[in-house]
Amino acid sequence: MSTTSTSAARPRIPKVPFWAQILLGLVLGALLGWAARSGDIGWLQTTLDKIGGIFVQLLMVVVAPLVFFAILVSITNLRNVSNAARLATRTLLWFMITSLIAVSIGLAIGLLTHPGSGTGLTAADGAAPQKHGSWLDFLTGIVPTDVITPFTQLNVLQIVFMAAVSGVAVLQLGEKARPLLTLSETVLELLQKVLWWVIRLAPLGSLGLVGKAVYKYGWNLIGKYATFTADIYVGCAIVLFGVYPLLLATVAKVSPLRFFKGAWPAIQLAFVSRSSVGTMPLTQKVTERLGVPREYTSFAVPFGATTKMDGCASIYPAIAAIFVAQVFGVHLEVRDYLLIAFVSVIGSAATAGLTGATVMLTLTLSTLGLPMAGVGLLLAIDPIVDMVRTATNVAGQSVVPIIVASREKILDREAYQRADGSRLVEAEEAAPVLSAA
Repeated sequence: MSTTSTSAARPRIPKVPFWAQILLGLVLGALLGWAARSGDIGWLQTTLDKIGGIFVQLLMVVVAPLVFFAILVSITNLRNVSNAARLATRTLLWFMITSLIAVSIGLAIGLLTHPGSGTGLTAADGAAPQKHGSWLDFLTGIVPTDVITPFTQLNVLQIVFMAAVSGVAVLQLGEKARPLLTLSETVLELLQKVLWWVIRLAPLGSLGLVGKAVYKYGWNLIGKYATFTADIYVGCAIVLFGVYPLLLATVAKVSPLRFFKGAWPAIQLAFVSRSSVGTMPLTQKVTERLGVPREYTSFAVPFGATTKMDGCASIYPAIAAIFVAQVFGVHLEVRDYLLIAFVSVIGSAATAGLTGATVMLTLTLSTLGLPMAGVGLLLAIDPIVDMVRTATNVAGQSVVPIIVASREKILDREAYQRADGSRLVEAEEAAPVLSAA
């Protein structure tokens, strides 16, 4: 019998799609977390904690240089796009429009459900926040004191500032900066390749992160925050599965179902990792495969990953502010709700694409004059609600470029119709490290 016939006769083991691997990780994580909590199994709790922690650390270790080089290269790439200024302006405009829609939905849900009423919670039930946000801190915090600290302390907002300045400087220097630009593009591709390897570990990461959430918090904590948690998930679901599909169908005039088929890997990874920046390469890839030109995608997605936060900076602070006000018995007036909307639309860059939205929440509460102790109450439940918030963020970071590209008539509609993200991660993992020049 020949080698060829032997190979043909050998049964092939079908590959498990990446989305199914993550789903399996979520289910196993929940089961192991429940077992660790109910049986008080210390070694299992430690194992789940370490698995989830290592996955997040691997994501975060490449975030700082990835953001810097992604923003720098994306700004220089705009020189290859006709009407670049108009594209950038319309992108920012649609970021603001969708943020305003999202914060309005959050306010409506909070006013209808009264998430902070009857909880019995007090300031003593939560830990004090380690970071506070104010408009002065936000404005002065954009400019770094040196070029090293933003990378060591992972201050994404300052990294974005330095990258933007560097990108504009490269454009001004022209051909003299060509070697630096070539090096930046190469480093960016290397960082993206490393991050693709980390993304491949997302099923294991989801197992650890979900398992830790289940054993650490259980259902007792969620019970006290039941209405608040449900509000966040419902609000994000309305935006994710209602607002975005409606905008895609009516404004971009494309199929919402095809969008979810193409973008689902990025939305899934965002739910698990709780990091818009960590998901950015995957978000950029799915957006590109959905027909948005690469030159525009390389600007819009990194820009959105640091400023476009419908979940963390719109729905969440709106409901959270109402929750805190009701817990502490503070009456909010129409002016306060308008302030919440203003902070959400203008101040979303304060979240900077990182895990959690504590800084954004403190910025909102300080603007309204609400007790900062309310932030401590929500820190306990933050990991649970942060998953759906980040998934909503990432979906919006892909939807807006599609809308803008469609209205500017640069969207490849045939590519959009062919988009399928089911094998995207495997394909990228097998791709060569450096693309052809």
